[in-house]
Amino acid sequence: MPHTMSRMGDVLAGFHAAWEFETDSVRIRFERGIRTPKLLQALGERHIPLEAIAAVTLTPGKRGTVVLHAVPRPGADPLMDAAAGQLKESSDPYRLVLPADRETLAEYYADELRGQLVAEEDRRTEGYLVAPPEAPLQFKAYDGKASFDGSSVSFRWFWTGASSAKWKAGDKTFPVGDLSGVEWRSPELFEGHLRLLHRDVVGEQPGQADQDPAAVVFGLGYGPVHESLPFAASVLAAVRTTSPAPSSGQLPAGAVSPGRRDPADIADRIRHLGELHQAGLVTDSEFSTKKAELLAEL
Repeated sequence: MPHTMSRMGDVLAGFHAAWEFETDSVRIRFERGIRTPKLLQALGERHIPLEAIAAVTLTPGKRGTVVLHAVPRPGADPLMDAAAGQLKESSDPYRLVLPADRETLAEYYADELRGQLVAEEDRRTEGYLVAPPEAPLQFKAYDGKASFDGSSVSFRWFWTGASSAKWKAGDKTFPVGDLSGVEWRSPELFEGHLRLLHRDVVGEQPGQADQDPAAVVFGLGYGPVHESLPFAASVLAAVRTTSPAPSSGQLPAGAVSPGRRDPADIADRIRHLGELHQAGLVTDSEFSTKKAELLAEL
């Protein structure tokens, strides 16, 4: 039977974050300072139930510091599931870096936390234990804009960045009930992208993300970690808690129909299409067909 913290409400402040110890959880508040990694700033505050923590370690850090690390259980936090081990240590929300002269105090709290951890057989297994970043969320990738309203994911292609396979496929909207997961490859790595995985795939999805209408591609300055990872985590959590969509083809409650658009947006996209046509990248028939499709959305 886990015991409660001897001094509930205590706060342990480190570089970039402070941990507040509660009866059955740890509340982590991240600083807004310019030196704080952007991902931590974007997360702002996180509430971590103790049953989401598998272990607690205290190890020497760099340049006269110690690191208190609450190791999350696999499958407990959608953010860490989506990250799949790709986060830099400095952006890991479960690490609290402290000056080395606070090691004794940090060891005290590490011991207190260890005494509270929930045994594997006593923890809940259904659903994520840590709340995901809240929708609506959006970010700009290299080849399109990704939006998530809590019920469906939409990709709106940029004509200047998207491959011909994508602009021929047109803008896409995916109800979360049709998805089985999310594949996030960090924009800091080669071929970074966010790909939506379908529940019922007829054949294999295209191997290259730039050819897959169910994926957006990152690039230098596009789809940064602090925007695309919370997005991926939010979608992943929604997928896990949503049953498959009905086969009637209706959008789930709260989803936005991809049909009608802002006239100014349509005009802008027709202009881009005209530029591609003039450059010889689009045939006459393709230009006429796509222009008609865009006008039909008004």
